[in-house]
Amino acid sequence: MLTIYRRHRKNCKQRTEGRGYRRCLCPIWVDGSLNGIEMRKSLRLRDWQRAQELVRQWEAEGQHVEKPKPLTLKEACERFLVDAEARNLREPTLYKYRLLFRQLQAFATAEGLTWITELDIDWVRRFRASWPNKNIAARKKLEAFRAFFRFVHESGWIAANPASHLKPPKITEPPTSPFTREEFAAILAACDDYRNKENAVRLRALVLLLRYSGLRIRDAVTLSRKRIQGDKLFLYTAKTGTPVYCPLPPYVIEALSAIPASTYFFWTGLSKPKSAVGDWQRSLKKLLVLAGVPDGHAHRFRDTFSVELLLAGVPIERVSVLLGHQSVRITEKHYAPWVRARQEQLEADVRRTWGTHEPIRRVHGGYTENAARVSSFASRRKSGGGGGSRTPVRKALPSEDYMRIRFHWVRRRRSEPARNAGD
Repeated sequence: MLTIYRRHRKNCKQRTEGRGYRRCLCPIWVDGSLNGIEMRKSLRLRDWQRAQELVRQWEAEGQHVEKPKPLTLKEACERFLVDAEARNLREPTLYKYRLLFRQLQAFATAEGLTWITELDIDWVRRFRASWPNKNIAARKKLEAFRAFFRFVHESGWIAANPASHLKPPKITEPPTSPFTREEFAAILAACDDYRNKENAVRLRALVLLLRYSGLRIRDAVTLSRKRIQGDKLFLYTAKTGTPVYCPLPPYVIEALSAIPASTYFFWTGLSKPKSAVGDWQRSLKKLLVLAGVPDGHAHRFRDTFSVELLLAGVPIERVSVLLGHQSVRITEKHYAPWVRARQEQLEADVRRTWGTHEPIRRVHGGYTENAARVSSFASRRKSGGGGGSRTPVRKALPSEDYMRIRFHWVRRRRSEPARNAGD
């Protein structure tokens, strides 16, 4: 069914009347569906009668409306990346989108899919089933996949969003596992046995920086010398404009000062940050294997920094500020079990329930001794319990009282005819 209306111009005096007003001379548009195809376009007419005749002719003849040519999958991916760059998304996020689109286009080519409209819910599920990602990586990839199809749907290139029906994967998040003091001492000792002696100096400084600053591996590798001000590390600027610093121990400052002078401590600035991070992650992996901690990784230094602060009694809100989390809930999600004040409070609550070594008898007596005598209670209301309820409640009475009440009621019923007769 097609509907015509006037699309009022900005200078139209009847613009506030809405599209239902048709006595002006604004252009006439048509909206609706014909032959199963949605259409909304200008009729290039201003005469209402001519517009009605044209629409009736279309509906009677079933005019074939030219369907717009759909976008290819490659074009849709390119337009999404252009929009993402315009939103100033970070380079690591853009890299994940590019990787996802390469995998999606390779899947579509193998299955013979060209247009974005060909990707229905069945093909989307097949593509998700081909992912090797698990746990958090699979969830993050699904979020990026949904964001792409949400962009395509909002742009009007597809009628429905097939990715919105994909259920998230089941996630088993690994527990927070900081390094023990023995493991951290073994890691520092392994720096002396590292094969590349020149790189061992930087590696030792990187380990100390990660442990005592709580920085992520990317932020540590791309750390500039300008951010070290005296014995403090500049972390970031808060929303209030106040800079946030983290003090560093003297031996960490000495280890950083031992690195040859350059703009950055662990990066030349010529390569991509991702490439530099990958190089240092491989070096750290060799060091951790040499130290006898094969399951270690860079993020465990950040966990060690956080847990040591919490065990020292630092409030979790302050730890969240040092970690740079946007919300304290993120910090609580990973480090709540390590809050010392909470653990001490739990222990105190349990000890408070102990009382004496022997259970208090009078507490359990109400459940084990004979039932106490129930005192009679006379309600002031004819209907209702003693607590003020308006629901009729019969009080508990001995069995002989119930018999008396019944007998009295029967005798009263028998006496009523005689009384009526006497009247």
